[in-house]
Amino acid sequence: MKIKINNQDYTYAARPKLRIERRLNRPDQMKCVLASSDPQFIVPVAGDRVVISREDGFKLFTGYLVAAPEYEYLGWAATGPAYRYSLRAIGDQIVLDRKLLPQRAPFIQRAAGDVLKQLVESLAPGVFNTAAVQPCGTLPQFYTSLQRAFSEQAADLALRARAAYRLHDGAVSLALIGAVTHVLDTASAYFSPQTLLLSAPQQQANDVIAIGRVEPRAHIRDYFLGDGISTSFILSHTPFTRRAQTLMEEEFTAALDSRRWTLSDPAGAITLNSGALQVNGGGCTLSFAEQLELGGALVMQHGEVSFTSASDGILGGLYSGTFTTANCFAGFQISPSGASTIGAIVQGANAGTTLATVAGHRYALTTRIFSTEPFRAQQTFHSSTATRGGASVPANVRLVLEVHDIDPANPATLQNRSTVLYDAVIANAPAFVAYVLVNAANLHAGIAFTRLLRGVDVEVRSTIPAQQPRTRLIGGIAEGAECTVTTSPALQFFSPDVPVANEALIARYRSSARALARLLDAAGISALATATDDGHRAIARRVLQPPARTSADCESAAQAVLDDSKQQAWSGEYTCWSDFLPGGADSDPLPGDAVHVIAADRGANFTAILRHVEIEVEDLAGDHSRYLLRFANDAAEPFAFQFEHGVLHDLPDAVTPGGSFIADLPEAQITAITSTTVTIDGGTPPPAGGGFEVRRSDAGWGIGNDRNLAGRFSAQSFTLPRLTRVQNYYVRQYDAGSPPRYSRNTTILHIDYPL
Repeated sequence: MKIKINNQDYTYAARPKLRIERRLNRPDQMKCVLASSDPQFIVPVAGDRVVISREDGFKLFTGYLVAAPEYEYLGWAATGPAYRYSLRAIGDQIVLDRKLLPQRAPFIQRAAGDVLKQLVESLAPGVFNTAAVQPCGTLPQFYTSLQRAFSEQAADLALRARAAYRLHDGAVSLALIGAVTHVLDTASAYFSPQTLLLSAPQQQANDVIAIGRVEPRAHIRDYFLGDGISTSFILSHTPFTRRAQTLMEEEFTAALDSRRWTLSDPAGAITLNSGALQVNGGGCTLSFAEQLELGGALVMQHGEVSFTSASDGILGGLYSGTFTTANCFAGFQISPSGASTIGAIVQGANAGTTLATVAGHRYALTTRIFSTEPFRAQQTFHSSTATRGGASVPANVRLVLEVHDIDPANPATLQNRSTVLYDAVIANAPAFVAYVLVNAANLHAGIAFTRLLRGVDVEVRSTIPAQQPRTRLIGGIAEGAECTVTTSPALQFFSPDVPVANEALIARYRSSARALARLLDAAGISALATATDDGHRAIARRVLQPPARTSADCESAAQAVLDDSKQQAWSGEYTCWSDFLPGGADSDPLPGDAVHVIAADRGANFTAILRHVEIEVEDLAGDHSRYLLRFANDAAEPFAFQFEHGVLHDLPDAVTPGGSFIADLPEAQITAITSTTVTIDGGTPPPAGGGFEVRRSDAGWGIGNDRNLAGRFSAQSFTLPRLTRVQNYYVRQYDAGSPPRYSRNTTILHIDYPL
């Protein structure tokens, strides 16, 4: 065995026992003791490089000392005072843990391996070899945090991919667990039966409750009527909204960051000058490195653009494929008509109105997205036998393209209302798109900044009598917006944009509630039932990782837990000398490897995951070490989850994964309001043999309960009585099943109209 510290051999000074500890998806650790009375002995210091290797050169540990050695005085020797030095080192992850991850937009629809490579390269460009990093599946989203160390975030990444990662000897690896299998067979001549300890706890579960995050729940439309005076309108519910955040902000004051932007510019048409992105020519694109999820509310400020001559190209384009016009879901079409005109391009074609530019003016281009679904892909959960979830989530999207014309010579134009070029709902919009700031055929313009913002998930529409409906823009007054949503919660209009008398207002959003799901394994319950026991074995867990963002995600999580709970739980440990390791003396067991235990005399034949490896070097000269292997299957110790005990106030009903609900009614709306009646359109034809159920409160859904029932209807449009100024209508659809299935989430139509 060789112990080298900063390439200096310290093997002669080492004292037993040297210990190396490996834990699954955690940094390796090493502890050893050196002793010397030599006055010339160089005492290692914190930060020194440590390499522990066998005589054949195989490296068991690589890392760095994390603290100054602990001194212990041993007495006076022939050459002077003798000391014992206790050393502690951490694996190569410490190089990255000491650095701060750069602030960046979340990774969207990226392979876990790609994310890990990006994180490593962001912190230490070119330092680590990433050739052994495998893709290991696609994650819908992965957020990085400035407050957490690299090794913690890499562990989360590996957990969500059901993989094991490691940094060792200057290289990074990521692979699905179980890629290597070690066999512990009691029939083997090298097996040590007295050091195999097994445990088979009875912890089967057949009634699983998964508790997730706060989710978007009911689809809500609040209806108000302006009186020409009121500036504030109280919302009926607190809107669900993810933390408002800046996904990306670029001021173009420094060179383009390749971690953020991808530039294709063979002719050199794009330059940075005077704090702006200058485009003079064509055949170039500048695209954002990550995809954008068209979920919830997005505000994309493509910058204040100044045109220097007639231009041709697309700015702020969202593409659902290659960067061609046909694949452009939305963007601003710049056309060379006289000077330049700004128009909208939607689903590959020109749409809406156009705006002629004026020399010397700046044009703030903004795209607003309001989606009926905040999350466009379900979370993925892994059990040891199956992958659950991961389905795409369809949604309609309201698309608004606006231009704010700013005259630098007239500061009042900063508060002018933006010109809306396009405002319409796109059905079944793509879930993920590429963002291309510049797609130039022949552009001549300067762009001052670009921002991508996660906005307030509220859509506001208004209709003045005898005029067409329009979208009211939410944001800051200096951005050309007309209103904002306060924490009350209330819809607050700015003074220049107060709704006029009889102007009809509609605020559309989602309410919020705790994501929750309960699954039963009927066969498992029956198998355990006795005369005195109904067979239920229940657990309730709050799912921390992977994040369960909706009740559908909780169903998938609960289903993955049930997958593993049907198995017999096994855990154990095995100790042996390095000469008699499973697989031979050259084997080096690593956390994440599979362990196949065959012990017929103990009734055991199972495969588990190696979680923990301890190596104690007993004989440095002879390369003899004692290995302790700890392992467990997912039934004993879930691998691809992080849980904590949840708090339940009400016991949820059990559901069948993917089969207990039919579609919601996000497009249900009120089409007519009188002093005595309300007409509702379900937004879709009713299910064959089913219909729409309307209640006076969000409870009691089902054919057998008429307590708070307002009516059941088999037509898409129907009329109900109106009794008060402020009234709520709760709507779900149901099918012809027995019993019928209902929508998962209610649509709430709230009226605050004078009688």
